[in-house]
Amino acid sequence: MTASMGDRVAVLVSGSGTNLQALIDEPAIRPHLELVLSDRPGVRALERAAAAGIPAVVVDPAGHGDREAHDRAVLDVLRERGIDVLVSAGYMRVLGSAVLDVYEGRWLNVHPALLPSFPGTHSVRDALDYGVRVTGVTVHLVDEGTDTGPIVLQEAVEVDPGDDWDSLESRIHEVEHRLLPRALRALLDGRIVAEGRRVRIKDEEP
Repeated sequence: MTASMGDRVAVLVSGSGTNLQALIDEPAIRPHLELVLSDRPGVRALERAAAAGIPAVVVDPAGHGDREAHDRAVLDVLRERGIDVLVSAGYMRVLGSAVLDVYEGRWLNVHPALLPSFPGTHSVRDALDYGVRVTGVTVHLVDEGTDTGPIVLQEAVEVDPGDDWDSLESRIHEVEHRLLPRALRALLDGRIVAEGRRVRIKDEEP
């Protein structure tokens, strides 16, 4: 299924929500933001949603018996709100096939590394520990794996000799806040074309 400009977007969050804010601040995207869904109560991202007047829901895994039950609860909320497109923006859970079967091809994730390097939840720390000189940001389509989906956009970030977690993460965030809105705009416009693992954005230079 190809996204179009009428699509309703849900942003999945678990923390401070800086990428959510980048989407809120993008005039072409803000009208599409219909829901913010978190797996954790009390996070800053929920405050950002409230300030922007976007409905927010917490689906806490602790309230469900197992992963499958939690996935079904998430899917129920998405369907009730008529959500067409998902964006994982610092969402720290992997949702299973119940959700993927509905939103495959219409679900973006932003990751703070140049995939396939440093997947998972500690990518900035892992890059520093490994001693790489270059890391970066990836926006990809979500598939059944963890950070394994086809890559939509990537941009490198140099690692300076004096970097610590805070300084490197800050520069990575700057890139995330540019790439994620750009990728979502392309998805909403129906300009993302996936052919196997190869993804191109129509009307953009390769």
